[in-house]
Amino acid sequence: MPNIIEITDFNAKELDVYARLSENELLNNDEPSKGIFIGESPKVVERALDAGYEPISLLLEKKHIDGEAKCIVERVGDIPIFTAEFDVLTQLTGFKLTRGVLCAMRRKTLPTVEEICKNARRIAILEKVMNPTNLGAIIRSAAALNIDAIVLSPECTNPLYRRAIRVSMGCVFQIPWTIIEDSDDWENTYLDNIKSLGFKTVAMALRKDTVDIDDMGLKEEEKLAIILGTEGEGLLDRTIDNCDYTVKIPMSHGVDSLNVAAASAIAFWELSK
Repeated sequence: MPNIIEITDFNAKELDVYARLSENELLNNDEPSKGIFIGESPKVVERALDAGYEPISLLLEKKHIDGEAKCIVERVGDIPIFTAEFDVLTQLTGFKLTRGVLCAMRRKTLPTVEEICKNARRIAILEKVMNPTNLGAIIRSAAALNIDAIVLSPECTNPLYRRAIRVSMGCVFQIPWTIIEDSDDWENTYLDNIKSLGFKTVAMALRKDTVDIDDMGLKEEEKLAIILGTEGEGLLDRTIDNCDYTVKIPMSHGVDSLNVAAASAIAFWELSK
């Protein structure tokens, strides 16, 4: 029997996770094992459940109990399911922006780079990509375009931030990813670690001394790591200098650069055929 709880007190502590805690508070950097994230919309929540994430509570419109969220309600056991009519729920900060279903879920312990790359042929490495919208779009493209895993630098926005999950349409739960362990020296060591796993490295960068993106030798490499940099500045110079290849996407009409999410989709399509 579902544990359905009618909302009467908007200050209830159990609702803090949906309306009053910041992303950093949810992440819980001091105790990552106790971190939480919020999944929005039935499709996203179902993908998270399929991926084995543990639900803590649900917040949804009454009509969704026997509607769009019926399958979710049947899957989550006896966790609290907070509910009310839409006009009542909109009193909670941000609820107007959702598709009527929110789920608080526990984060998992991240796998190692070695674990997610073990059987991978094409991986993406994101260096200091800080915009959650861009990150979510990159993850969605990676899942759609045959990328086997994603590795993020410590400065990247977290893939389980609410907006990143929403923009990815839940694809963050469908493709393996992890974050490089933070250290004072990660910038100097992570490429060596990737190369030691058998990958040739491809820097996506705006330089003149580049290989064509449709170069057959590049595409025939058994294992490729496609590396994309932060919005604006792009990749670190040392990263570009230490990569096996540098690739620039050809552009017309005097356009000198692409948004990193758009560039990622082109690179993934061309280099994972």
